[in-house]
Formats: sequence, C-alpha cells, structure tokens
Amino acid sequence: MTGRDRFRPCRRVRPAAAVSAVPPPVARYCVSVEMAPEAVTRAREAVTKGLAEVGVMEDSAFADAVLLVVSELVANVGRHAPRCPIADVELTVGAGHLVVGVADDEPRLPALGPGELGAGLQVVAELAAAHGGGIGAKLTVNRDGKVVLVRFRMPS
Repeated sequence: MTGRDRFRPCRRVRPAAAVSAVPPPVARYCVSVEMAPEAVTRAREAVTKGLAEVGVMEDSAFADAVLLVVSELVANVGRHAPRCPIADVELTVGAGHLVVGVADDEPRLPALGPGELGAGLQVVAELAAAHGGGIGAKLTVNRDGKVVLVRFRMPS
C-alpha cells in the first residue's frame, strides 16, 4: 500500500453524507484509491486498517461483510464510472453504526428500488440488512458526482 492509499482527509470536498447518517460522536476515515486493476485490493487493505482502529475484529463476520461491501462498491466505480480516475472510500463510525461511503465522479445515481438492483448491489443490500442497516445514494454537493452509502449496526 502506498502512502496515497492511507486513511486521511478525502482528496476533495465531498458531502459529509455519512456523517449526517450517524449522530455524534463521530470518527471518520477516508482513503482515495486510484482506479487501476488493484483498486479493490488497495481499498480493502486500507479499510481493514480503518476497521482495526475502530475496534472491529479483523477476522469477524462483520469485518468480512464490510470488506465485501467495499469490494463491490469500488468494483462498481470501475464498471459504471469508467472515466473516474479516483474513488474516495470513507468509513464513518458513531452511535453504534458504521457507514461505508464510496464516492466517484459519475453523477448518475444507481437504481436502488425493489427489483432494480444489479447483482453486486443486491449482495450489498443483503449484507447491510443482515447487520441492521441499509443502502442509499446521494449526489455530491456540486452535483458533479455521487456517494453510495451503506449503513451497518455495529456488533455489540
């Protein structure tokens, strides 16, 4: 992992969409991942470190669910926003919830209605539901991109 892939403030101003979904106190971690063939691996490595920082056991079923969600969302950036050079992956933790946000430069929102989800987002929605959460998407503040948000209830 390069220094560029460590958790730090996002590369540009994105809406604090995940923060509004989690009441204070809040911890936020963000990594910008270059959309290259190894983007999913780099995002997973960075999120694994971020999960450890917030007390999530690395080999737990919960960590596995979060990492699979990150994998699917970053892969979707490559599929559905092919001209996007970088994806921002963010973890927001607070009030017993963890929100994963993946932002890209494509302003087209994914279809999230019943029967509209693609296979990857269906897996994401099922994992979120299994952990007391859900899935959503918002346009960025300047409407020049979007962020897909997946909320989980933290295990007790």
